[in-house]
Amino acid sequence: METASAVAPRPNGDAASGAARDAILAAARGEFSAKGLKGARVNEIAARAGANKQLIYYYFGSKEALYRAALESVYAEIRAQERLLHLRDLDPADAMAALIGFSFDYLAQHPEFIGLLNHENALGAAHARGSAAIRDTNSPLIDLIARTLRRGVAAGKFRRGIDPVELYISIAGMSYFFFSNRLTLQAIFDRNLAHPKAVSAYRQHVVALAMAGLRP
Repeated sequence: METASAVAPRPNGDAASGAARDAILAAARGEFSAKGLKGARVNEIAARAGANKQLIYYYFGSKEALYRAALESVYAEIRAQERLLHLRDLDPADAMAALIGFSFDYLAQHPEFIGLLNHENALGAAHARGSAAIRDTNSPLIDLIARTLRRGVAAGKFRRGIDPVELYISIAGMSYFFFSNRLTLQAIFDRNLAHPKAVSAYRQHVVALAMAGLRP
């Protein structure tokens, strides 16, 4: 495990400090997504962030702690963007369709999220399992899905008995598999799944299929 070898220079000012930390996290997400915890190097993360290597240790303490922070940050980001959808203010069917579409779009726009999750699963989810921040970040989403389902049932738009966690796994799984396995799927089916029309068509398919499963 890489650890600090010298005293880190203290950043000047809160704004500069926040910007440097954000740049390190963004660089770490990219490096860890591509190479995993074992393959990524602190020197490469520092170079990518345009930051002094010792700042990484100043903010995070170790490479493993930086990896955990990067993993937590991607979960925090997607949950923060979901809150901007204001699903509670929408008709339950519109809210669910918006959430499904957003989940697909986020993965399309953030391949580093997929890479990080792939590597974390290969590690046995040790860091996700040990992170209270990740659990606390995801709990409100499941509660929101449960509330939306109840509103949909009351309005006669959703069937009863849908488990919110199972629904979330289904929604995430359809989108995640498409992006995480796109290269092998392209090779098997001889179809360009990276073409914008193919991505748009599959997005429509995911939303339509998930919504059909909710109906009474």
